[in-house]
Amino acid sequence: MSMALKQVFNKDRTFRPKRKFEPGTQRFDLHKKAQASLNAGLDLKQAVQLPHGEDLNDWVAVHVVDFFNRINLIYGTISDSCTDQTCPVMSGGPKYEYRWQDEHKYKRPTALPAPKYMSLLMDWIEVQINNENIFPTNVGTPFPKHFMQVAKKILSRLFRVFVHVYIHHFDRVSQMGAEAHVNTCYKHFYYFVVEFNLTDHKELEPLKEMTSRMCH
Repeated sequence: MSMALKQVFNKDRTFRPKRKFEPGTQRFDLHKKAQASLNAGLDLKQAVQLPHGEDLNDWVAVHVVDFFNRINLIYGTISDSCTDQTCPVMSGGPKYEYRWQDEHKYKRPTALPAPKYMSLLMDWIEVQINNENIFPTNVGTPFPKHFMQVAKKILSRLFRVFVHVYIHHFDRVSQMGAEAHVNTCYKHFYYFVVEFNLTDHKELEPLKEMTSRMCH
């Protein structure tokens, strides 16, 4: 990795604190197994497959947290060029506009500037993944029945970050020499959500052409 790229992905540039896996836990071991597959240069399509004998919920939980950390970092690198002025609406080109909705302030889908949407999104995901009732960290504590539903919602919303970055800020990504890193992260994410059917096909539409070229 070049020195410039190391600076781009310096931990100080992270949009917010990373969620880490506690050493000695099953989740930490799975995280290490997933990282080892990537570091060994294993084909990304193979790397996302559920290892033999492992629990699907655990595998999904590990990847949700990992993708949150990595996509968070990617957005952090371009956030200085994503402002209320440059991106007054969170969108993916003229055809796709993303509105924010939650259980608190925004009970109806609301159009927001991209930075505000991103901040609310990252806050919301952070609350989900740090909630022991949804993402239990103790071995033996079962996942709730609605875990996959929450995981799908998180991943669908994270996909929108890729859409916005690729369509509105890719010149900045290229300028920083981070294109290969972002593309690899995207391919990993795409193969994972497709492998386990974790995102509706309509969510994938904005990057369909690029994906068909990049992910065979």
